[in-house]
Amino acid sequence: MRHVPQADVNGQRLYYEDSGGDGPPVILAHGFLMDRSMFDRQVEVLAPTYRVVTWDERGFGQTEFDDQPFTYWDSARDLLGLMDHLGIERAVIGGMSQGGFLSLRAALLAPDRVRALILLDTAATAQHPAVAEQEQQMAAMWLEHGPIDELTNAVADLIIADPVESRRWIAMWKARPKELMRHPSACLFGRDDLTDRLADITCPALVVHGVDDNALPMEDAHHLAERLAGAGPVVEVPGAHAANLTHPGPVNDALLRFLTDLPD
Repeated sequence: MRHVPQADVNGQRLYYEDSGGDGPPVILAHGFLMDRSMFDRQVEVLAPTYRVVTWDERGFGQTEFDDQPFTYWDSARDLLGLMDHLGIERAVIGGMSQGGFLSLRAALLAPDRVRALILLDTAATAQHPAVAEQEQQMAAMWLEHGPIDELTNAVADLIIADPVESRRWIAMWKARPKELMRHPSACLFGRDDLTDRLADITCPALVVHGVDDNALPMEDAHHLAERLAGAGPVVEVPGAHAANLTHPGPVNDALLRFLTDLPD
C-alpha cells in the first residue's frame, strides 16, 4: 500500500511516497513549482514491476523546509540521504526539469549508487540569459504580490500548457505562502553549468523532451544526450515542459522500454 511517511535528511523533513515491493527501485524528482504528485501517472504504470519512490523537494509539497538558501547539489544530497533512509543502495534516479538537475548532480556525487538516469525536459546548462530576466521578474513579482492570476496563468502556460491541469496546479500554488518562492527560485536561477562534467557520467540514460517545451528548448535535450555516454537519441514526445504530466502515454512508453532494456 502506498503511504506518505517522512525522512529527516540534511536538516529537512522530506515527504515521499513509496510504492513498495521487491522490484528494482526507481526514484523520481519533480520540477519547479510542482510536487511528487506530478508523477502519479508514471507510478500507476511502473509500480506493478518496480519499487517507485517520489518525493517533495525543498520548498515544495509537504516537505518541511528550513527556509535557508540551498543549491541543487544540496538537493542531490537530499536524494542520496533519502536512499539511505529507505535502505536503497542503488537505484534508477531521475526527474523532470529541476528533478533532472539534481539527479545529474547525484550521479556525479555518487556514481556507484546510480544504476541509470531518467531525464525528462531537463538540461545540464545554467539558466539561459535569453529567459533569465523574464523569469527573475516573475519570481520577484510572486514574492511581492503573491500568486496573482496574471502571474500564475503565465507560469502555467509556460510549464503545463493544458487547461485542466493548469487550473489544478494554479489552485495549489495559490494555497501556498508566497515566501516559499524565495530560496527555490534563487537556486533555480543560480544553478551551475554541468556541461564540462557530463563525460564523467557513464551510466545508461534516457532523455525525453516535449516538442513544445518553451522553458527549456529542445536543443538542451540534444546537448545533454550527445554528451552523456550512456544516452541514446532524444525521445521527442508531445507536450510542453511538463510533458510527463500532460502526455503520460508516450512518456510512459519510453520509460518502460528503457527500464525493460536495462542491464542488471
